[in-house]
Amino acid sequence: MYIIKVKGKAKIPDYIQIRDENFVLVAYFRADRPLKSIEKYGLAGKETELEDVIKNLPFGKLQKLEL
Repeated sequence: MYIIKVKGKAKIPDYIQIRDENFVLVAYFRADRPLKSIEKYGLAGKETELEDVIKNLPFGKLQKLEL
């Protein structure tokens, strides 16, 4: 899977996109509330690691998500 942080503008908040190997959108959520309903994306039990990745992720750079 891949992850990218998208910078919001004005009233639009920053968002996180998680995409699969074919770059199909799997998850899309606000960067300030990343841990809501994470189970349905297959990332249950990896909340701490995901939170650390999101904090250190630069805007606009697609990275491979390895948790």
